[in-house]
Amino acid sequence: MSNRTIFLDERTYDYLLEVSLDEPGLLRRLRDETAELPQHNMQIGPEQGQFMALLVRLMGAKKALEIGTFTGYSSLCIARALPPGGRLVTCEVNAEWADVARAYWAEAGLEERIELHLAPARDTLDALIDGGGAGTFDFAFIDADKAGYDAYYERALTLVRPGGLICVDNVLWSGAVADASVKDEDTRALRALNRKIHRDRRVDISLVPIGDGLTLARKKDT
Repeated sequence: MSNRTIFLDERTYDYLLEVSLDEPGLLRRLRDETAELPQHNMQIGPEQGQFMALLVRLMGAKKALEIGTFTGYSSLCIARALPPGGRLVTCEVNAEWADVARAYWAEAGLEERIELHLAPARDTLDALIDGGGAGTFDFAFIDADKAGYDAYYERALTLVRPGGLICVDNVLWSGAVADASVKDEDTRALRALNRKIHRDRRVDISLVPIGDGLTLARKKDT
């Protein structure tokens, strides 16, 4: 018995997947293909993708935003959870990764549901805001360059509606955020954002120790 979050060793993690993961074959193939890339550690875990899809369904979200597409695994998880007529806007700067994502979206029959912006995310988010998109998104997922997280968070907070949810990935950063001797730019950016969101009266939050740490920030109604 424990009154705190347990540490998952490999055996326990494998058991978690065995008794809870419902991953379609297409998603598994994408995950396996991504595992061959040098940047494979940027891929979210399947249990996290399933968790976010559940959140999208529980919210009844119809319009979602993703900052950082990579090869499209999280995009597929989110898009599959949207209802008919739902829309996911996703931001990516790497065309090679985006091509992998597009192929799997097409195979899943979801390419019409996903709107890819191949451009710096700040430019895309600012254009969405300038185009009247403020307060129109139900759900947002941030998983991109860590130095840009604060800017992405602020823009996402503008774009989601009251009661909408922002998910921020990698907030535990393999434990580096808790190690004062680690002082690289990405780690410092994550530490600063974690503190900021903790104090942010605009949102209700929970930091969930799934994957590399996932902060859930619900935009308050008032």
